[in-house]
Amino acid sequence: MAEPIDRDRIDWERVDAAALALLSLTLHDGDRVWKGLDWEITGRLHEKGYISDPGGRAKSVQLTPEGVARAQRALQELFGRHG
Repeated sequence: MAEPIDRDRIDWERVDAAALALLSLTLHDGDRVWKGLDWEITGRLHEKGYISDPGGRAKSVQLTPEGVARAQRALQELFGRHG
């Protein structure tokens, strides 16, 4: 199991901006967005072997071991505070 990222070392302003950008991918009716990720994104993550099948009725998916590792690397690379 991968070690969790130190949440105090994350730039939360950048995380919030990225989350808002991802929400905008589901924009409809002028100003409405879905709370979840775009289905095409979750489909690609599943195809890459990072998450369980997103097509079911469950409101969550399971990260694969590769998905956990990739997610933690991405979190540090994209949003880690350097300094």
